[in-house]
Amino acid sequence: MKLFNFWGGVHPAGQKHLSADQPIQVLPMPARLHVPLQQHTGRSAVPVVKVGQIVRKGELLGRAQGGVSASVHAPTSGVVAAIGDFAAPHVSGLPLPTITLESDGEDLWLEREPPPDPFTLEPEDIAARIGEAGIVGMGGANFPAALKLGKARQAKVHTLAVNGAECEPYMTCDDRLMRERAEQIVDGVRLMLHALQAPNAVIAIEDNKPEAVARMKAACQSERQMRVAMVPSRYPAGSAKQLIQILTGLETPAGGRGTDTGVLVHNVGTAYAVHRALRHAHPLISRIVTVTGGAVARPQNLEAPIGALVEDLLAFCGGVAETPARLLMGGPMMGQPLPGTQVPIVKGTNGILALTAAEARLEATPSPCIRCGRCVEACPMGLMPLEMSKRARHDDLDGALDFGLIDCISCGSCAYACPSRIPLVQYFEYAKGALETRQRAEQKAKETRRLLEQRQARLAREERAKAEAAARRRAEKRQAKAKAGAAA
Repeated sequence: MKLFNFWGGVHPAGQKHLSADQPIQVLPMPARLHVPLQQHTGRSAVPVVKVGQIVRKGELLGRAQGGVSASVHAPTSGVVAAIGDFAAPHVSGLPLPTITLESDGEDLWLEREPPPDPFTLEPEDIAARIGEAGIVGMGGANFPAALKLGKARQAKVHTLAVNGAECEPYMTCDDRLMRERAEQIVDGVRLMLHALQAPNAVIAIEDNKPEAVARMKAACQSERQMRVAMVPSRYPAGSAKQLIQILTGLETPAGGRGTDTGVLVHNVGTAYAVHRALRHAHPLISRIVTVTGGAVARPQNLEAPIGALVEDLLAFCGGVAETPARLLMGGPMMGQPLPGTQVPIVKGTNGILALTAAEARLEATPSPCIRCGRCVEACPMGLMPLEMSKRARHDDLDGALDFGLIDCISCGSCAYACPSRIPLVQYFEYAKGALETRQRAEQKAKETRRLLEQRQARLAREERAKAEAAARRRAEKRQAKAKAGAAA
């Protein structure tokens, strides 16, 4: 198929060789799991279990709350040891409501009825079962998959783009998943196509993964609706908007969504999770995680239960050969810094990265901007990072908005290309957070004004009602006096 190009991008050192050839290993079940109720876009799940309750593997722990939310399930059998806040710095640095599960060592599944043939179900039923399984986007966005499928079907998308690009340096979990479980991924793609009622699917894989390309091509050889596209290795080719542009040549409108182009993007990990949910009635309770970096003794790809701590994964990989200069959840470009290893992995965790000082380039001290324009050349969204950062540093949020802050995908290409080592993405994230805070304050003020106006209107109605009642009483008294006078 014909491929297109996108503006900007960078070519960071891949470092995928550290873990790419390591087959997926199953992490032994930790004694305790800490399952956050908020590990997705939207509202936190509501706990449906109590402390001391015995649960089975796959049993519902927290039910989705509202339209944009996702349920969470028990990754193993055991006892609910605690329900309360657990520091989860990878999500806004705030403590999150978490269910702590003490494993019984048995790993006993909750008994379920065998699932029906999913292709006999209506598209809405497919999406509903995906929602019940608690599946979210496994590429990092964490948006509830069922809602995304439902909205895309309503938008009548014609193509499902399955993202196997995995452009983030160091990360190889999707590569190993495609090499080892290609047939299951293809089945998941077929099921999502049925839920979408869309005619076509394209599985996009960067050309630095020849083994994964070969396995996926073999797995979908008999599928007329699917084809595999080998796309050039350039970061951030795996970003949804850039991937759509590569495959179709269409640019997502500013402030718009990928579905505006008729294409829906889902990760290969999401397709695999859909297969497990629809074929085996298994909710999303584990995922493949790349544990890598120069400080890791034995980099590997692990199938780990949701709620396992970072220290559990590192310990299975032989610990660290040296104290990490930087510990990240995710890759070096978009990963979130971790203050320590007492952090649970969640549905969107694709990797744990322990970098040495040389890898982290901590010796580089930021210097003033020289206005060389390399950040502009690197930005895949065609923005002007130097102008946005200038305004963000001075809290000029409206100015940053004028230069496209909302369209920034926080990919880090600009910071990588910057010779002055300016932490541009940090400025943008600060500005986005400040903007969100301002919007919340404005919304609160608007709601306060609305409530005040309602109160004033209610008081005015009550005053009018009192005045009208008093007038009626006076009129009744006059009528009574008049009748009494007439009778006399």
